[in-house]
Amino acid sequence: MENKIAILTDSTSDLSKEILNELSIEFLPLKIIYKSGQFLDRIDINPAEIYAKFNEEIPTTSMPGPSDFKEKFMELKEKGFTHVLAIHISSGLSSTPNISKMVSEQIDGITIEVVDSKLLSMGLGRLVLYARKLIDDGNLEFKEIVDKTREKINDIELNFIVKTLKYLKEGGRIGKVKGTIGELLNIKPIISINEDGEYYSADMARSRKSSINKLYKIAKEKIMKGMCYVDVMHADAEKEAKELLNRLKESDNVKEALLGEISPAMVVHAGPGLIGVCVTSI
Repeated sequence: MENKIAILTDSTSDLSKEILNELSIEFLPLKIIYKSGQFLDRIDINPAEIYAKFNEEIPTTSMPGPSDFKEKFMELKEKGFTHVLAIHISSGLSSTPNISKMVSEQIDGITIEVVDSKLLSMGLGRLVLYARKLIDDGNLEFKEIVDKTREKINDIELNFIVKTLKYLKEGGRIGKVKGTIGELLNIKPIISINEDGEYYSADMARSRKSSINKLYKIAKEKIMKGMCYVDVMHADAEKEAKELLNRLKESDNVKEALLGEISPAMVVHAGPGLIGVCVTSI
């Protein structure tokens, strides 16, 4: 029987609905939880609604539950898929990949492989797009596709800045980020993700402008090494993000450059003002 492979991700990949639909990429939303009720990330709520309510309440987030994963995997099985490649947000930031793997082992009659991206946002998004291309090319066995997808993680570099560490602290996502005391002096950490998929301070800057310039220099260094994709994501900081992207895409090494806004679930933990740069070697 010929393999029929589905690809699944979660709402933190920051891939637009148009891209998800066009490329037949399945996704499961995380959940935004307020005292008054629960919303599905990128389905029931958008970033603007999160910003508007921040003064009243900072919500919490939750990953898709075991029943959500079971329902999705069974749905794909019923559609005739023989294999599923599930690529998720870093396990250092969310239990999503762990829940996905646990449930996948309980489903018979379909082969499911779960990849912990050690990334998020368009870092995760670019990994999903890479896997989609491998599947569409049709030249590789499923195991080879899984192995190449895991190897690709090393080609993706993600760095970001926030206006305040308040939201990372509130959400318990502060990781190894330094600079909490330095906030009083307006010192801004450049935040990256380590091999364990956790946040850490890659550099420090003394002002917002300086932190954006450091983001530019870090990204530019990787861009100069060879052909790449560049994605600049933001949270209520479109003007600054667009200016940064325009500077970065001037290089001949940039094959494609995209601007986007992070998902509501990530807005909860980053707060307004985030700017992130993802550089993916081709």
